Order: sequence, then structure tokens, then C-alpha cells
Amino acid sequence: MAIEKAKEHLKKYNLEDNVIEFKESSATVKEAAELIGCKESEIAKTLSFIVDDKPILITVSGNSKIDNSKFKNEFKTKARMIPIDDVEKLIGHAAGGVCPFGINDGVEVYLDESLKSSSIVYPACGNSKSVVKLKLEELEKASNYKKWVDVCKDK
Repeated sequence: MAIEKAKEHLKKYNLEDNVIEFKESSATVKEAAELIGCKESEIAKTLSFIVDDKPILITVSGNSKIDNSKFKNEFKTKARMIPIDDVEKLIGHAAGGVCPFGINDGVEVYLDESLKSSSIVYPACGNSKSVVKLKLEELEKASNYKKWVDVCKDK
């Protein structure tokens, strides 16, 4: 199961106790924020794209969306999200639970500047009924991110 893979990954960083599991869905930013009782900007949504025929992940603030011109400037290609039916195969987690932990080998992770508006963020944790509470420094370590990027605009 993807959540077990994510938890196992987080264990390497002593963060497995930060995982919160719900009975209800936390698949959308709105659902997760309501369950946690936080702002939507504190939800860290992880978006999956194809760049140079390879899957990548970009974790962004819950109240942000991709700015196509910024994306193209950073990655030298048009933003092309992975079709929902291919996400689990290419990333290792199904849509609604995509996170930068316990992912398939070779998937590069980027963190967007929009996350820096919060000191604590809540990314998903491998399925649509979980999150993990992290400080930004913990997200940096546990995600094995390649670099910070600026590819978003506020909604």
C-alpha cells in the first residue's frame, strides 16, 4: 500500500509519528484543511507532471496554482500534467494521495516558493485519507527535493 511506503520513507527521518489518518477523505485541499482545522494555504498539494518524458512532482501551497509561463521558464517546456489514470503507475501513489515520500525511483521532486508562506505544512501521505504535519525543514529533508522553484500564482 502506498501509505505504508510513505510511512516507511518518513521513518528514516523520524517523522512517522507526524502522520495523521482520517476516516473521511482528505483528497482535496478543502477537505484536508477542514479536517485539520487549518488554512488552505497550509495544505501542501503535490502535482505530477511530465517533463522531458519523465515524471516529476512539484509540491505547492494549497491556495496556489501553476502559472504556465513561470513553469515554461523553469522547465523549458509547457506544463503537462500526468493523466489521472497514469499517476499511480508513474509516481507510486494514486491521485488524491500523491506526496513526495515513498515514490518511485527516478521521480524528481521540486518545492514551490508558495510553500514558504507557512511554517507548518500538511502534505498527503500516500492515500486520500492521510496527511503528515511537517515543518518546512522537515519537508525539505524528507522529500529529497532537487530545488526550490517559483512556478505558481495565487488562486
